[in-house]
Amino acid sequence: MTTLAIVRTVIETAEGVRDGRFTAVEVLEECLAAIDAGNGELNAFIHLDADLARRDAQRIDALIAAGEDPGPLAGVPFGVKDLDDCAGMPTGRGSRWYSGGPPVAEDSLHVHRLRTAGAVPVGKTAVPEFGFWAYTNNRVTGVTRNPWNPARTPGGSSGGSAAAVAAGLVPFATASDGGGSTRTPAGFCGLVGHKPSFGRIPDLRGSRYAQTAAAGALATTVADAARLLDVMAGPHLQDRTSLPPAGVVYEQQIDRIETAGLRVGWSVDLGFAIVDPEVASVTDAAARALIAAAGLDVVDINVCFDDLIPIWAQLESVDRWVGLPPGLWPERADDLDPGVRPAFERTESMSVRQYAAALTRRREIEMDLARLFSQIDVLLTPTSAITAFTAEGPMPTVINGRQAPPAGAVPFAMLANMWGTPAASVPAGISADGLPIGLHIVGNRHADDVVLRLARLLEQSRPWPRHAPGHS
Repeated sequence: MTTLAIVRTVIETAEGVRDGRFTAVEVLEECLAAIDAGNGELNAFIHLDADLARRDAQRIDALIAAGEDPGPLAGVPFGVKDLDDCAGMPTGRGSRWYSGGPPVAEDSLHVHRLRTAGAVPVGKTAVPEFGFWAYTNNRVTGVTRNPWNPARTPGGSSGGSAAAVAAGLVPFATASDGGGSTRTPAGFCGLVGHKPSFGRIPDLRGSRYAQTAAAGALATTVADAARLLDVMAGPHLQDRTSLPPAGVVYEQQIDRIETAGLRVGWSVDLGFAIVDPEVASVTDAAARALIAAAGLDVVDINVCFDDLIPIWAQLESVDRWVGLPPGLWPERADDLDPGVRPAFERTESMSVRQYAAALTRRREIEMDLARLFSQIDVLLTPTSAITAFTAEGPMPTVINGRQAPPAGAVPFAMLANMWGTPAASVPAGISADGLPIGLHIVGNRHADDVVLRLARLLEQSRPWPRHAPGHS
C-alpha cells in the first residue's frame, strides 16, 4: 500500500492555491508522486499526461501571480473517466475498438467546465468496456482494484475513478451513471457519489437517447461534491434535455435546507432484491441515524418493484447503436469482450414494436414511482446488495445461498436512472471484513439540493474515513 500524499479535500486544495499557501504546481507534483507510488497496485489510471498537467498548473499559478482568480477549483488535480473526453488525451472506452487512437481535440462539456474552473486533469481512469459492468476489468487495460482490499473490485463503471479517489491519488475524478456507475463504486470504495437529476449537467456526446445517464464526479466529502456540481451544472443550447439553472448554490444549500418534517421511506430490498444480512443491518442503522439527525418523518411504504435489469437493458440498447462508426460491427465483433458482444447481437435486430414495448414498461415504472413519491420526499435503500466482490469479476449470481437475478448484486440504482431523479451513495459503515457499505439516498424530481443536504447531515452525525486504510 502507498502512503497518501494528497490528504486535502477539493475545497482545501482550491482555497490554498487561491490564497497562495501552496502553488498548483506543488499540489500537482504531490499528486503525481502519489500516483507513481500507488497506481501500480490498483491500476486506477490507465493513461497519464504529466506534461499537459504541468502546463495547466503553471497557467493557474500565472493567473494568481497576475492577481486574477483562476476559479473555484484552482489547481485541483483530477482524473478523467475514460468514457469522457479530455482534450489532449485519448479516449479508449475500455475497448479494442477505440484504444490506441489519437488524442481528442475537445473536452466533454463537464470536463471543460471543470478545467475552466481551474481544475487540472492528470490522466484517464479505467472503465469496463463501454461502461457495461459493475466491476472494472477489460481486455485492453486489465483489472482495476479496490484500495480497501486489492482482491476486490472498486465497482464500475467508474471503477478507476473510485479507486484513484479512495486511495488519495487525486482529490476527485469524473464519473458517469447510466445505471449506478457513479453510486456503485462510491458504495464499494467509501466515497460520496452523487448522480444528478437527468439534464442537470449537460452532455453533448454521451448516452442521451435512453435518457438514463448523468455525468458527475466522485469525491470524499459532501461539500466537495456540492462544489463540483455547482461548477458542472447549468443548461447548454446543444443539449435539448438540459435543465434550466437550479437557482441555488449547492455548496451553500448543504448547510441551509430545513429537513425536519420531510417524509422518508426506507426499504431494504424494494420488494425483490436479495440482500446480504450485514449490508441490511449496517444500512438500516445508517438510515435510522440519518432520520434522527434530519428530523425526518418515516412513512411505511411497503414497495414491491420487479427486477429492473431486463427493461433497463432494452432501453440502453439504443445508445449502443447511435453514432457507431462504420467498420466496427460486425467486422470487428471478435475484438469485443465475450460478455459485451451478446448485447450487440441481441439488439441488432430489435424491432420498433419491441422497443415500444420497453418504453411502455418504462412508463409504467415511472407511474409507480410518481405514486410512491406522492407519499414521500426521499427514499432510502442500501446502495448495493453486497460488499465489493472479486476484482476480476464477474458479478456474483448467488447471494445468501439464493439465486439472484442478473446483476442482482447491484439492484437498487436503476430506479433513479429510469425516472431521472437525483440520488447519491454515501458511506454507511464498514463490514466485518473491512469493506465499505453505502447508503443510497434517492430524492424527488430535481431535488439535488435535498439529497446533498441529507448526505451532509449523515456525514456530520457519523463521520466516515475519507480514504482507504493505508492511504491516509
